[in-house]
Amino acid sequence: MVTETTQDNPTTNGQPLYMALELSNTKWRLGFTIGLGQPPRLRKLEAQDLEGLMAEIDWSKKRFGLPADAAVLSCYEAGRDGFWLHRFLIAQGVRNHVVDSASIEVNRRKRRAKTDRIDVGKLLTMLVRAAQGESQVWSVVNPPSPEEEDQRQLHRDLMALKRERTHHINRIKGLLASQGIKMAIKTDFLTQLEMVRLWDGSRLGDGLRDRLEREYQRYQLVQSQIRQIDQVRREAIRSDETAALEQVRQLLRLKGIGVNSAWVYVMEFFAWRNFRNRRELGSLAGLAPTPYQSGDGGREQGISKAGNRPVRAMAIEIAWAWVRHQPDSALSIWYQKRFGHGNSRIRRIGIVALARKLLIALWRYLEFGVIPEGAQFKQA
Repeated sequence: MVTETTQDNPTTNGQPLYMALELSNTKWRLGFTIGLGQPPRLRKLEAQDLEGLMAEIDWSKKRFGLPADAAVLSCYEAGRDGFWLHRFLIAQGVRNHVVDSASIEVNRRKRRAKTDRIDVGKLLTMLVRAAQGESQVWSVVNPPSPEEEDQRQLHRDLMALKRERTHHINRIKGLLASQGIKMAIKTDFLTQLEMVRLWDGSRLGDGLRDRLEREYQRYQLVQSQIRQIDQVRREAIRSDETAALEQVRQLLRLKGIGVNSAWVYVMEFFAWRNFRNRRELGSLAGLAPTPYQSGDGGREQGISKAGNRPVRAMAIEIAWAWVRHQPDSALSIWYQKRFGHGNSRIRRIGIVALARKLLIALWRYLEFGVIPEGAQFKQA
């Protein structure tokens, strides 16, 4: 999610109503005010009660003596509820912000009071400060459109299925290892299972064999769904004419870029996020440095690891592939010259730096048509 500071100028339509929402699975807590120094109006609401939400907004306007057409500024923290509520509020004429939770100021004491009531009051105060022009109050996210959000479902489902497949494989191997048995999990696994014998020549117990068969059936189901998704994705790359798929094809022309990496980069980053500069790009991928300096002392804490985890993991994977398949590119030469002769730890540190540089180079390639220096394209 692209983060950026936000400012509003509510004076164009007179005094606005400020609203903060603290969302949970069963209850929503609402806070209303018209400015700093004003006691907020706090209310509770059943979760997802949209009619009740709009009624509370109307009552709050009356409570603070505002006209019915007064502007409403609202915010809530990014989380499990996603962006559907943001879209609803925007449709109702409310200027809403989805706030990056990590950017909200907190008390640094070891023990601090935390309740929904305190949280909604904090959000409300920060909303007023941001609306009145105070910069760097917090960071807000750039919500995707419903179509852009839907594009991310395919590869995220594929990632989840691959993790589930690994879980089933490890479970089968673990159950076999508990009996001193090691065997490959292939298409003839059930046939081979019937021939397996324990150390004394006896067969597997009926309960264990039945459990292994059920586990293998679940593994087969996951494997089948992975193949289906992979086929859907490859068909889209061949025939879909949307701008996002054109970007995927553009990345696939480069050596070292495969289907998985091109798809994740485009659907998570490049297809819909409006990056303004390379700093935003590196920050959102969690590849930005985090220096620590106090007085005469200072040290580097490594990368931030904030932002989009799938993209960050893919960036590291692509960087290794880039060094291997694009050895004559300027980035690979830079890596080999600076880190290539170091030990394994130094090379791993260097590959993170390369991943950030390569991410920026690929963004410029897609956004401005600037081919990474020395990069080679695949044949046909």
